[in-house]
Amino acid sequence: MKHIIYLSVGLLLLACQPAEKAEDTTAPKAKKVVLKEPINNKLDQYWYQGKAEISRYELQQNRYADVHPGEAIMIFVTEDFLTDKQVKNDRYQNPNSVAVLKNNRIRKFPTGIYDYSMMTSVFTPVNSSAYTETLKITHSSQEWCGHTFMQLNRRDEKFDITLRSYFESEGDVKQEVELAVLEDDLFNRIRINPNDLPKGQIKMYPSMNIARLRHLPYQAFSAEVSLEDYQGNDFTGENLKVYRVAFPSLRRTLEIIFQAEAPYYIEGWKDSYPSAFDRRPRTTIAKRTHSVLEPYWQQNALEDMAKRKALGMD
Repeated sequence: MKHIIYLSVGLLLLACQPAEKAEDTTAPKAKKVVLKEPINNKLDQYWYQGKAEISRYELQQNRYADVHPGEAIMIFVTEDFLTDKQVKNDRYQNPNSVAVLKNNRIRKFPTGIYDYSMMTSVFTPVNSSAYTETLKITHSSQEWCGHTFMQLNRRDEKFDITLRSYFESEGDVKQEVELAVLEDDLFNRIRINPNDLPKGQIKMYPSMNIARLRHLPYQAFSAEVSLEDYQGNDFTGENLKVYRVAFPSLRRTLEIIFQAEAPYYIEGWKDSYPSAFDRRPRTTIAKRTHSVLEPYWQQNALEDMAKRKALGMD
């Protein structure tokens, strides 16, 4: 059973504030842009509350020659973002600031004796008419063999890519690639306005999560994408939609299932592709179990540990 919990706060607060620093009175000031760049009228009240949406997903992860149990967490929150430095606007002294929807995705699962922890952060401007691409994506993966880090930055008319990896075949890489649709920002696009999702035959960069699990070069592949009413049996609920992405050359199909009405909760996803080692097709599936709205960055005391139960976490 899914649980949606709404907790009120008295003030509009910005997430993940660092320690205060001395103010530079000579620098030009940037006004807080929250509420000045709305997503749309239906969603303004939901997103601009000074809280984050945190959702837990029961995970079955395709890895090696098995499907492993695990857990995924997705955190959505609006914040102000510097377009030149491409970091969170902490001090409001830089005028190059836009409102973004940030999505942090955390995925943890064991593979036999050892486990994986993977995290992706995506920063997508809510004003899609002025900013047609996500500005930044970062991804890290940790497991007992080693760890990797990837970063994408939208610079001018290209994406800058940085890869740091433990594995010899990947090593340290810096490259520029052409602009194309990003799988990693599809969750953000759905939450902002699913009707604007691309459809038909396109070029798309697979998620960094898949790129690292399958040790793929970061390049755009041909993809067939569609938005339809959900007709399957894996996810329950009324008025569900499915955004389907097929990568024929990768023998991979991704389905993201979400509610058709705002705020477009992500009910889960299915990701089918050949497993490592035996190359048999298997499916990763994640199903939403809990969602809460919380200013989690304020809830870091021992007594706040009980709030994890509201998310179905140990």
